[in-house]
Amino acid sequence: MKIHHRIAWLVALLAPLLLGGCGYNQFQRLDEQVKAAWAEVLNQYQRRADLIPNIVATVKGEANFEQETLTKVIEARSKATSIQVTPETLNNPEAFKQFQAAQGELSSALSRLMVTVERYPDLKANQAFQDLRVQLEGTENRITVARNRYIKAVNDFNVLARSFPTNLTAMLFSYPVKPNFTVQNEAQISVPPSVNFDRAAPAGAK
Repeated sequence: MKIHHRIAWLVALLAPLLLGGCGYNQFQRLDEQVKAAWAEVLNQYQRRADLIPNIVATVKGEANFEQETLTKVIEARSKATSIQVTPETLNNPEAFKQFQAAQGELSSALSRLMVTVERYPDLKANQAFQDLRVQLEGTENRITVARNRYIKAVNDFNVLARSFPTNLTAMLFSYPVKPNFTVQNEAQISVPPSVNFDRAAPAGAK
């Protein structure tokens, strides 16, 4: 009986050391970092989505504004917000790709909208619209920061998941590598929409 007690005691003593040495504790820590970084990405994308209805409503007040450009923003927002994001999305490359593409389409639509606005002096001078543009720029900057933190967190996790011997721990405890924002997508949507915050130049100014 004493031998059994000693074995149990040794197992209890060695288990944390073995788990720590094989990277189990690191996986726990890095997985939580990825989840936290992802939550912030979603938070900032939602913040942007919440701004768009007010931007659309303000732009609609401009006579003869290009409706096609406005419609594309509305449709892109609808598509982006319709995608159901779950914890499993982080481990599902296809679902992650769909989410990524939808957000990219919305970024592109917003960029086109802001470029089009430059042709409407009255709208550019509208204080309410200017305020919304400032909020949009701030949100886009937050999105970039949040995405970069997520990319770093996923890279750290994936290095651990692919390295030996911690890759064995990853297989044993079901820690697959996580999908990340692609290089092509980064080039397309990591730059905030083109937003020119210069006020309309006074009449006659050069």
